[in-house]
Amino acid sequence: MGKVLLWVEHDGAAIKDATLSAVTAAGQLGDVVALVAGEGVDGVAQAAAQIAGVAAVLKADDAAYAHALAENVAPLVAGLMADHDAFVAPATTTGKNVAPRVAALLDVAQVSDILSVEGPKTFTRPIYAGNAIATVESSDAKLVVTVRATAFAKAEASGGSASVDAVSGAGDAGLSSFVGAEIAKSERPELTSAKIIVSGGRALKDAETFVATITPLADKLGAAIGASRAAVDAGYVPNDYQVGQTGKIVAPQVYVAVGISGAIQHLAGMKDSKTIIAINKDEDAPIFQVADVGLVADLFTAVPELVGKL
Repeated sequence: MGKVLLWVEHDGAAIKDATLSAVTAAGQLGDVVALVAGEGVDGVAQAAAQIAGVAAVLKADDAAYAHALAENVAPLVAGLMADHDAFVAPATTTGKNVAPRVAALLDVAQVSDILSVEGPKTFTRPIYAGNAIATVESSDAKLVVTVRATAFAKAEASGGSASVDAVSGAGDAGLSSFVGAEIAKSERPELTSAKIIVSGGRALKDAETFVATITPLADKLGAAIGASRAAVDAGYVPNDYQVGQTGKIVAPQVYVAVGISGAIQHLAGMKDSKTIIAINKDEDAPIFQVADVGLVADLFTAVPELVGKL
């Protein structure tokens, strides 16, 4: 068992759920040392120290790491890897931005999107949009691994009592700068951690119809809202709603697919959901092959009727 450096994803105040799943995966490889990088992150470091399974916390507090710019964070991680055997990050947008740069700096092959840890350097990961599972073994001296959060149980956020030590890196690499962020504010649960998701597809015609049809159902169910790539590309909803191979990978208790045909790329992002409910007027739509409950009906009649009955 070696030492595993874990990238803690946070928003400056709270730790993201995907990190807790990554802790579980990292714990199967060795002692977990959590790295909290950012500006003014004392609170986050203390929260990371409370996570069950975390042996130690390293805090890199520097303005250069404030927005998790991969160009600045990767050299910090690569420097710390002299004392660690593996680097583990959740396979989120940020994790997938940082980890490959770390792998390149270390000159190793990254193992991406793992589903399980089979041995000290052996993992399973999805290929062909999740239609096959590959078992891969790394022959590199140092491991760089990203973790599919939906495949691992979340570590308990409390119960740990790790020490917190300050570390420093090279700071600003001068390669990129943070310009701004347009963050969609929502009272709804975050898509990747929601227990119920209602997703809409191309059949919803336009942005107004999407909102008018999907929102009442999501409100009744207390659900997050998702969308197929076709709906996002057509401009019905913002990019961060997208579920699928090129969007977010989700595995809620209940996934409701409304007017989604079920292209292989969409199925790759949601087929691990516990219960899948599909509403589509095309009885031959591929979505029905993975659905636990299927309703062949016009969604513009069925959804309002369903909302009325809830």
